[in-house]
Amino acid sequence: MTDSELLQLSEQVGLALKARGATMTTAESCTGGWIAKTITDVAGSSAWFERGFVTYSNEAKSQMIGVREVTLEQNGAVSEPVVVEMAIGALRAARADFAVSVSGIAGPDGGSAEKPVGTVWFGVASASGQGVTQCECFSGDRESVRRQATAFALKLLWQQFLQNT
Repeated sequence: MTDSELLQLSEQVGLALKARGATMTTAESCTGGWIAKTITDVAGSSAWFERGFVTYSNEAKSQMIGVREVTLEQNGAVSEPVVVEMAIGALRAARADFAVSVSGIAGPDGGSAEKPVGTVWFGVASASGQGVTQCECFSGDRESVRRQATAFALKLLWQQFLQNT
């Protein structure tokens, strides 16, 4: 996905959020703030983007958005339970209507047989209590994995919560 396609996707998400009078937040690990960057490339995004949390380390996940240490120890940072807690924690901290969370292994190192390089977990949660998680395995170099994860996170929010706005 090109930069202009990412911008177009962010604009689409923004229009839907604005139409609802809703806001969003992000909790990012492997994408390192790329989702928030893509969102804030849209002029006027301050009307619907509350804030972004870059929680690259486990300590940041715990301190900034309340991911429990036991969850990290039992499941590892790249796991469904962690992205669930990341999304819920970001929602609470930002007081937003929607949260997108991402944790993965962008590479080139750090993968394992169970979680190869390219494995990324996504979480999307709403203040109304709804949520969805999904795991994807992307191919390519580090930048490609991160770009694909950024696009996928925005698409997941769009498809699961905003498309019918």
